[in-house]
Amino acid sequence: MTIEQAQTTVDEWIKTTGVRYFSELTNMAMLTEEVGEVARLIARQYGEQSFKESDKGRELGDELADVLFVVICLANQTGVNLTEALARNLAKKTQRDATRHHNNPKLKDL
Repeated sequence: MTIEQAQTTVDEWIKTTGVRYFSELTNMAMLTEEVGEVARLIARQYGEQSFKESDKGRELGDELADVLFVVICLANQTGVNLTEALARNLAKKTQRDATRHHNNPKLKDL
């Protein structure tokens, strides 16, 4: 699925199953909540935190998909074409960071 297809699919889902988009402010709060769930899972899978019973069965891919869903909702309701925005963003990063990371001693192999 392309990003454009994802935006269309989410829009169709919202209009049929979800009834309507939540407000931008509500979706921003939901995005924060979903990112927190990703952080919680990563802290337990890759960090020192131990799992609680309520954490078991959660999958990182599913939690990241929740984040992506809300990002797509925000893009759709604010008129952002994510395909175009991502292409512009990558071009900006490529120009700005052409040598920056190569010259970072913290990223050199040990």
